Amino acid sequence: MTLAAVPEATAKERLRLIRDAESIALVGVSANPLRSSNFVATYLVRTPYRVYCVNPAYDEVLGLKSYGSLADLPEVPDIVDIFRRPDAIAAVVDEAIEVGAPTVWFQLGLRHDEAAREAIAAGLNVVQDRCLKIEHARFSGKLHLGGFDTGVISSKRRRPV
Repeated sequence: MTLAAVPEATAKERLRLIRDAESIALVGVSANPLRSSNFVATYLVRTPYRVYCVNPAYDEVLGLKSYGSLADLPEVPDIVDIFRRPDAIAAVVDEAIEVGAPTVWFQLGLRHDEAAREAIAAGLNVVQDRCLKIEHARFSGKLHLGGFDTGVISSKRRRPV
């Protein structure tokens, strides 16, 4: 039996999710500034969103309280942004369904079609293999070369491509 492909969220759907959201839970966010989750969190805390860090390994990340689970958050987040290993995604999706989150977002490089199907069947919106920071920046006109606006001015010469 072949399973049907998981429908991909269109650009218009992703824009609607980003515009309608007021709160975002970053599941698996790291306090390590070299991790992509920390880079995304650094960007998102500068937006109007209420950002919640979810990682039981930390008390706080970027000065924000870190929660042990989605159930521990003071509100149900509009978007659950997942930064976990692929084998942990299904459990996060199950927890998002349980708390009533409307959207699960699998970060760039993350796909889990079975968990995505489960989320869709439960009525959730699903975005796979997309960076929330890049998508937000793209839709808000803040996306620069490579998807990053570091604000760094450098005298280093660019290497030829």
